[in-house]
Amino acid sequence: MPAGRLARLGATPEVHHGLRDPQAPATGQKPSAPQAPVTAQKPPPAPGNARKPAPQPATGQSRGAAGQTAAGTQPTVPPSYRIGPQDTLLITVVDEAELTGKFSVDADGMVSYPYLNRVRAAGMTATELQNYLVTQLKAGYLRNPQVRVDVDTFRSQSVMIVGEVRQAGRIPMTGPTMTLLEALVLAGSPTAKASNEIIVRHRGVDGKDPEEIRVNRRDLELGKSDVVLRDGDLINVPTAASFFVDGMVRNPGTYTLEPGTTVQQAIALAGGLTDRGSNRGITATRLVNGKTTEVPLRLDDKVQANDVIRIRQRFF
Repeated sequence: MPAGRLARLGATPEVHHGLRDPQAPATGQKPSAPQAPVTAQKPPPAPGNARKPAPQPATGQSRGAAGQTAAGTQPTVPPSYRIGPQDTLLITVVDEAELTGKFSVDADGMVSYPYLNRVRAAGMTATELQNYLVTQLKAGYLRNPQVRVDVDTFRSQSVMIVGEVRQAGRIPMTGPTMTLLEALVLAGSPTAKASNEIIVRHRGVDGKDPEEIRVNRRDLELGKSDVVLRDGDLINVPTAASFFVDGMVRNPGTYTLEPGTTVQQAIALAGGLTDRGSNRGITATRLVNGKTTEVPLRLDDKVQANDVIRIRQRFF
């Protein structure tokens, strides 16, 4: 047992009673005034854990297996969050400065903690680790340890983002949860070539198949929708489908295909018709059943991915 812990476990100094007050008058002399009896002062209890144990909870009340949480509070981390390597823990033990502080979880999932040496933390919830520390500290170190465990920095979980973003790669989750919009911001946002559709793939857990979610990027940016990500999610921001406008338009070239784009809208994107352009006899080179085919188009027809639209010259 570490030095200095005896007072915490209830040892008190011996008190001697019955000593004559050296200021009392000699025998046979009348005292000038009544003297207050000399009493031994009880030493103040050691701060924190030398105090009287808190009363036991009534039957049916929930309490830690071996002690209490600090200040009677529970961790702020979501109950389902599992601690992992590279997380930083904030451990508080009431009135115990040497046991209170920030502790990093090593790559092997262990934490170096005073008195207890190496403690496994990875795979445990904050509440599970909290109860474990209470049990260990109570077994010979502290009389009534009051412990609280929180996660100060989340670094063990991450998502992967690929495709048309400025900084593709692994994105650490900065909290117990992260949204798709937050991940895109951390990845530098989508590029100009990004599709309007983003694909989120949740990995399968507990024997379940992977789940795929498709999100409209504009709805996401307008706050109309979002997705809560999970550890190990894959986010794909594909290159947008495109089409090409050629012929008698002011700005021939390749344009991003938005869902529902019509031929008339495609012409507008290309700057409109030139003075000699005609909105009749428009055709598109399109891949149909694996073969390149030229198809006639009307102004209200929908443009398809990889269409090559040709605007003919007007004849006078």
